Amino acid sequence: MTAFNEADALLIVDVQNDFCPGGALAVPDGEQVVPVINQWIEAIAAAGGSIIASRDWHPADHVSFASLWPVHCVQQQPGAALHGDLRLPESAVVVSKGTEQNQDSYSAFGAEGLAELLQQRGIQRLWVCGLALDYCVKATALDGVAAGYTVNLITAATRAVNLHPEDGHRALHALKQAGVLMVEANP
Repeated sequence: MTAFNEADALLIVDVQNDFCPGGALAVPDGEQVVPVINQWIEAIAAAGGSIIASRDWHPADHVSFASLWPVHCVQQQPGAALHGDLRLPESAVVVSKGTEQNQDSYSAFGAEGLAELLQQRGIQRLWVCGLALDYCVKATALDGVAAGYTVNLITAATRAVNLHPEDGHRALHALKQAGVLMVEANP
């Protein structure tokens, strides 16, 4: 069991309706991360740590829709909402990324204000989870390492979209190579 404190932040990446079953860009078994994430929310919040949720928050004509992805997580639409079963405390901070029409942002570090928030709060350890492992979660964890944080990936609280077979396994390998710690136990 890990001892958390105010230098810890749980970074929940893009657990939004469009990435869960029935959504525009559903990640297989995406909804299964929610109860695991809720356990981590409770543990880290109880210890005085920060809870931060990122979200894709795209304009209707976002550049990524034309090339790689179907229309998803459009600002103010139901698909862009965070999953209704996430038990975010009132103190949780939601940061938005991918808000510019002609710029995509996989990493939560692309959200305005995230880097400053982590610095202001004296965060040292990031606990990363969410959707999808092979894109936004991977990019967020790699950016966290590059920014000097100790980054822990909660493996039971993430799923891969797997556009290509083995994408999820490749993502885990890349994250381990970069120094991300894999956490397989409950908090």
